[in-house]
Amino acid sequence: MLLMTGTVSGAGIGIISQYKHNGVASCATSVCHGKLKIQKKENVWLNEYRIWTGEDRHSQAYRTLENDDSKKIAAKLGLKSARTAKICLDCHADNVPKSKRGRKFQIRDGVGCEACHGGSEKWIKSHAEERVTHQQNIKAGLYPTDKIDERADLCLSCHLGTRDKFATHMIMGAGHPRLGYELETFTANQPAHYTVDEDYIERKGRPPGFNAWVLGQISAAQRYVALLQSSVFTGKGLFPELALYDCHSCHHPMDDIRWTKRRTGGAVKPGTLRLQTHYFVGLEAAATVLNDKADGARLRTLVNALLKAGQQSKNAVATAAGKLDVWLSEHRQQWKKRKLKVGDVRKIRRQLLLLAAADKASDYNAAEQVFLSVEAMSYVVGDVEKREAALDRLFKVVEDDKTFKPSRFVTTVKAIAGGFR
Repeated sequence: MLLMTGTVSGAGIGIISQYKHNGVASCATSVCHGKLKIQKKENVWLNEYRIWTGEDRHSQAYRTLENDDSKKIAAKLGLKSARTAKICLDCHADNVPKSKRGRKFQIRDGVGCEACHGGSEKWIKSHAEERVTHQQNIKAGLYPTDKIDERADLCLSCHLGTRDKFATHMIMGAGHPRLGYELETFTANQPAHYTVDEDYIERKGRPPGFNAWVLGQISAAQRYVALLQSSVFTGKGLFPELALYDCHSCHHPMDDIRWTKRRTGGAVKPGTLRLQTHYFVGLEAAATVLNDKADGARLRTLVNALLKAGQQSKNAVATAAGKLDVWLSEHRQQWKKRKLKVGDVRKIRRQLLLLAAADKASDYNAAEQVFLSVEAMSYVVGDVEKREAALDRLFKVVEDDKTFKPSRFVTTVKAIAGGFR
């Protein structure tokens, strides 16, 4: 599993395959992480294997390759089998090189423990020893999933892709679902297998709270602009990689005219492909609140320049993406250190809804991100129950991309935005 390293990764997600992977079975015994129930007297639950097998969809990732849909996709791509094809296994399994596979390793285990926590060759014994610190285990190859930006980079290696593994337009054309990602939502939907208690904080530090949303948004945006500057975008054929363009700029009924100058900033003309913008809409709201309106406007200018470059040439795209990456890198470091307050969260949520109400976030992917972000922020603020009716209305608009209407989204946001203060 060769993963992208560089500007989008701190510790470097390449550490995942640095050491030998012993396999899920090495963690599954009743004296390790295979206990039936949470062990309250221990500093970890010790039933993590049970949670993974029973509740975590990652454990089903390989089995997905055995269903009829996967067989059809493989056939259309000219693959002998999805179960053996590298382009499938790289994300649906812990597909490390054979030289990195231990005695108990099985590719059929799917996305197992070490796919996220790193090859356990050097830390499988030490991580159970009381005197060994978390930092010592990280030096031995344990991946720092407790660090939000590092976690985001790891998740994005499959849920968006890298230059070495990517769900291309051809793969999606063969039937693979469109990929989407929002760190806070995905984390909340993931079955927890740890408790943030005093012991956790002592070993790993206090989680960053709302900063997790900000860092997740920046990580996704940086991964996207990195892909635009890589061989993934330039490709080998006549066209650039179309999966990096907005799917719904083409995929909607012919009589459903969706183009508006306001939404595209005048950077692209009707009937043309446009690069994706949904990774930036939340960040524009955050920049406007946490810095000032000028900073939010600066980001939108950079995004519009990227959209315009997407109509010109591969070199123009790389240049525009590089300028965006500079902005993102600056703000990643700035916001990583800043402790956000509940009041900040309320203002960012409000600003995001105002952008959406102004028809500046009503392409489907952007609208989806608006809903996911507003819901995540409502949990942070603590008023999600109070906002339940409004969130339900918004969800119904973005629930299905086949029935999505930008105008309906804008109307709905305008109707509910006044209640979010």
